[in-house]
Amino acid sequence: MISEFETKLLGIMMIIIMLGMGASLTWRDFLIAFRKPKGLLIGVLCQYGIMPVVGFAGAMMLGLDPAVAVGLLLISCMPGGTTSNIFSYFSKGVLALSIMMTSFSTLLALVMVPSLLSFYASAAGITGNFNIPTANVAMVLAVLLVPTLIGMILRRVNPNIGASIELLGGILSVAVIVFLVVTWVPRNYGLLAITPWQAYAASVGLGLVGIALGFGFAKLLKQDNNRSRTIAIETGIQNGPLAVLIVTLTFSGSVQQDVLLIPVLYSLFIVITSSAITVWFRRISTRETIARDQAKVGMAYKTHTD
Repeated sequence: MISEFETKLLGIMMIIIMLGMGASLTWRDFLIAFRKPKGLLIGVLCQYGIMPVVGFAGAMMLGLDPAVAVGLLLISCMPGGTTSNIFSYFSKGVLALSIMMTSFSTLLALVMVPSLLSFYASAAGITGNFNIPTANVAMVLAVLLVPTLIGMILRRVNPNIGASIELLGGILSVAVIVFLVVTWVPRNYGLLAITPWQAYAASVGLGLVGIALGFGFAKLLKQDNNRSRTIAIETGIQNGPLAVLIVTLTFSGSVQQDVLLIPVLYSLFIVITSSAITVWFRRISTRETIARDQAKVGMAYKTHTD
């Protein structure tokens, strides 16, 4: 379980993270996104179309217990996490697209997350004590939209303050995941030791399958390799700390511990898997850049000799 102090601290961290995300945005970003919306729309479809289906399919195929299944469905319905922006940057992806995908999925979360979670939980036959009330999810998301809007206002009033908050939010997004792992895992090592392999498979598989399907869907809709890799990273990385916060505000006791299992494990493993994929994507991007430069040199040489 997560203690009352840790829950409050997590809430404060989430507010600062959302403030930082808002500070990364300007109204001009939205105008640009609406002028060329294809990549953004593909990203939103991946986020709220692919990921919940993957979570539902995983819960059904792996035969997860209701409490554990709720945790998987919740994390699969979450908006994108701000850590995806960091991984997109280091993978040489399209950072502006990553930021806008995170921002739009977060803004849409107030409507999408409660409705999707309710639909898939009902489809999975999850009711009663394990069900997360729609009002709880909507309340948490509505509260977190306020610091996002404040961050945007601060960015407009004073760009320097906005940039500082944006940096702080990015650092804290990683710190929150480390915080969850460092505080929760040691206290619950006994639970983790008896956790069935299905829960680990779901925790690791959600991110990996999401990244693979996000890339494939983007390529199918004729996005270039760089944008497809960005969409893939953005699709697979969910807002784990937000899922944990919703669980801690909804459940208590042993039920809370069981529902928290996959959100916490996912938050741990997505950092590991995303780091490996980021290195891979970065190498591919570097090779593509070198190949393009060599092709340009070849064309220039051919033109000169002709």
